[in-house]
Order: sequence, then C-alpha cells, then structure tokens
Amino acid sequence: MRVLGCLFSVILSVITQPLAAEERLQPLLRRGDLLGWEAIGRLDAAGAGFCTAALIAPDQVLTAAHCVFDANGRLLPADQIMFRAGYVEGQSLTERQVNRIVVDAGYQDSADGKISTKMIPHDVALLRLASPISSSEADPFAIHVDPQEGEKVSVLSYGRGRSEHLSWQRDCSILERGWGMLTFDCNVTFGSSGAPVFVRYGNRVRILSVVSATGDNPEGQKVSFGMELPEVVAELKRRMRVGDRPVAQAPAGVKRIQIGTRSTSGAKFVRP
Repeated sequence: MRVLGCLFSVILSVITQPLAAEERLQPLLRRGDLLGWEAIGRLDAAGAGFCTAALIAPDQVLTAAHCVFDANGRLLPADQIMFRAGYVEGQSLTERQVNRIVVDAGYQDSADGKISTKMIPHDVALLRLASPISSSEADPFAIHVDPQEGEKVSVLSYGRGRSEHLSWQRDCSILERGWGMLTFDCNVTFGSSGAPVFVRYGNRVRILSVVSATGDNPEGQKVSFGMELPEVVAELKRRMRVGDRPVAQAPAGVKRIQIGTRSTSGAKFVRP
C-alpha cells in the first residue's frame, strides 16, 4: 500500500476537466438506462441543494457527511431531506423522506465550506428512510472490502449541468490509497458529493467509496477523493441500531465539493 501524500494544490476556480474526461460521461436519460442502477438517487435537502446517494439496505442510504449540514455548519433536520431513487427529469422511480441521520463520529463540519485531508476518511453519513424501499423497486448495493491501487472503478452521479439525470463514468482508476483515504482520476463536480464509487465483483458491482472532495495531486492532475468504507459503515449501522451520539461541529481546515447549487462562490477543493 502506497502512503498518500498531502501535497495538494489550492484551487480557487470552478471545477474543470479536460474534454476527454467529459466525453467519458454517459448520460442515463431513459428509464431503461437505469437498469441495475435504480438504487442510486438524488438526495435533495430543502434550501440546501442536492447531493448523490445510494441505497445500501432497504431503509438506509449512504452519502457524504457534509451533504447533511447547512451553510452554517449545522446538521440539517432529517425531515428536510428526501431521497429520490432513479431520479430523471423531475420524476423518480420511488421517493422516501429521511427520518434519521447518523454521521461518522470523527467528522466535524465547518461553516466555510472547507474540509481537511484528515477529515475526508470521516466524511460519511448513513440516512434512515421513513419506510423501506422494496427490492422490486431498487436492489441495495453491498460494500466492497478490499480496494487495490490501479483497480478500475466507475462513478455514477448527479452534478452541476447534469442535475436532472445520472451520469456514468464507466472507467476511472484508484490512483493512491492511504490513511483511510482513496484518490481517483474520476470526473466529479458540484452535486457529485456522496456519489458511489463502484468496483466490479464477479458479475455484480459493489460500492468501494463515496465522493468527498476534489483537487490537484502533486503532478497537477485533477483528482477526486473518497474514503475506505467497511469499518466506517459497520460502525454507522451499529449506531443506527443502538443509538447515536452528538455530532461535533467545530471548524475544519480545507475545502470540499460543494453540495449541489448551495452557493455560487466557486468550487470546493482540498488543500493541505
């Protein structure tokens, strides 16, 4: 395992990607395009924009922790968040209101839209739905347990300029792994926070990570960041069953991917 360095550049402009990366995005515009991806949805927070999320149990969805905090760094009320599975052009395959939020105990949100590299491994939230989604509507995804550098992955997400349908990047890679954090060369933008990063396991796919942030690596390559999930998700599920603890809300140090259209001040990125 190669240890991930912290020499990330500060970027103050909106997210841009080479044309070639944009061309690799496949829009899923029709119901038939969603076959196998029904458990991915848009997570809409009243007055706070949107993120991407994925069903991992009939009544639980996984997303980035910063998606469930408002612009002042306060945890959003659960009943203000809606999960819209298979959302396309104003219609969903099914929808559920959220009734409980459990955030990784190590996560600390800030009111300045920033996140540190130390915080990325903790940028995970598990949301309980008001009622389960049946397997006939959407089949939950399992969590992958053994990520490897160089392994091919794919990402499905909503985002700025493509908020009304999922976009699928079929082929990107794990660049680095270390300190509970994963670096990818995947194409992400506003609203991609919480998007599932998939790896193929036999004839199925499993969730390897969720998108947390983006930035430049030491070579100047645009990269995205996620976290290793097995232990984090296991603990979130345990807390969902037996009880929760208060969520810390102290300032953090560096920038994250912005939630949907919450702000027009520019993109959220990672720096040391």
